[in-house]
Amino acid sequence: MRQLTALDAQFLHAETATTTTHVAGLAILDPEHCPGGTLTREALVGLLRERLHLAPALSLRLVEVPFGLDRPYWEEVADLDVAAHVHEVTLPSPGSDRQLARKVARIHERRLDRRRPLWEMHLIHGLSGGRVALYAKIHHCAVDGVSGAETLAAMLDLTPEPRAVAPAPGALAVPEPEEVLGPLAMLTVAAAKSVSYPGRALRALGRMMTDLDAMPVLSALPGARAVAETARSISGNQAELPDLPPLAAPRTPFNGPITAKRRFAYGSIPLTEVRHVAKSFGLSVNDVVMTVCASALRSWLREREALPDRPLVAAVPVSVRTPAARAGGVIGNRLSVMITQMPTDVADPLERLRTMGRTMGVAKRRFAGAPATWLDELSSLLPTVLTSVATPAISRLASVTMPPINLIVSNVPGPQLPLYLCGARLLAYHPVSALSDMSGGLNITCFSYDGSLDFGILACPERVKDVWRLLDHLREAMEELAALDPRVS
Repeated sequence: MRQLTALDAQFLHAETATTTTHVAGLAILDPEHCPGGTLTREALVGLLRERLHLAPALSLRLVEVPFGLDRPYWEEVADLDVAAHVHEVTLPSPGSDRQLARKVARIHERRLDRRRPLWEMHLIHGLSGGRVALYAKIHHCAVDGVSGAETLAAMLDLTPEPRAVAPAPGALAVPEPEEVLGPLAMLTVAAAKSVSYPGRALRALGRMMTDLDAMPVLSALPGARAVAETARSISGNQAELPDLPPLAAPRTPFNGPITAKRRFAYGSIPLTEVRHVAKSFGLSVNDVVMTVCASALRSWLREREALPDRPLVAAVPVSVRTPAARAGGVIGNRLSVMITQMPTDVADPLERLRTMGRTMGVAKRRFAGAPATWLDELSSLLPTVLTSVATPAISRLASVTMPPINLIVSNVPGPQLPLYLCGARLLAYHPVSALSDMSGGLNITCFSYDGSLDFGILACPERVKDVWRLLDHLREAMEELAALDPRVS
């Protein structure tokens, strides 16, 4: 049995009646090459059974420590019935994109059952043009964006003909029994940790101080940079790091307490256009993606006469998963986060692009010199028994008084070649992420695949009612950038 890390457990603690912390993806598929011209639930279940050992996160369920005195453990389910996790539904005619998005939003609102492995799939028929969709969700305590994409990749093939997959090592032999901790053993471990907690908390607080100038809200306090520099010097990090701007988020319609309802919109823009703009102006693809998002947010806020006179502040997740962790199939989250300004206050599109490039350049240099660990340290600062109660309350309070960020923007790189699922060609893959009171009622995530940048926009309707309008603005922003002349830059 493996215990969840403090960060993994934090994704459990953050769940409330209005907040779910699973992540998901919506795959749009062309079943032309499937037997009978359709993707069946039976074929999907058969594929999962054959390749389950390639996605270890799917076979684990939580084991809670009595009285919540310590973080839960992962227990492997040896006889997992994958069919119980796979559902099937058909949309009514005409099967439009908006009908599909409404169905996905309804499914995404529902929490996963913690009594069994924390994932499920929904095969959705009835889409226009003969397409089918697969919505798959898994709890964030088990995967991050990169490992979630790798879990999906285990089920995909390079050709319509599924590849041969070797059986799990030792599948024909009697497996060694997993070490199982009973309630008494778990309580013993929890008691030992409680003794060492004060020292661990002080060390975590000390490490957090080294990132004080990169943390939302706190970085805007007087003397934050001086405190962070002193803490880094004491810890032995003498690197010269660039100054970060104050990271205080302005008030927007996105921010405030959210409800349990969700709205979802999805669409794509050509990756070739993004790359062309990036190359023309000497920027990265992610710089252009962030500019597209900043421009779309600016347009949406201007329409509602709610545009702040200072930049929005976004959290940008960054994977810190090592090659060893990938090769070893390490479960859980290996991520950090960059907090960065978005130049929504800049009217000129060319200057907005330049500003975003400079801002991201500073954030990347800062992260490269001292990768932020404050997310992990913050997660481990309080005892588990208090964290489970305090996290939702703090998140709700922050959304009302001083939101640390305006939204989350994430860009997950994917393969640039066509892939297949049970013979069906993957046309697009749109991420569906999570919302919370603290992070705001809007999340924009994109995934690059086979020449496209596939967006998934999730919102709380209390905060963003017309999520499809925001998608329109994303496309308009890309057209605006593609029309810029690099010779005047």
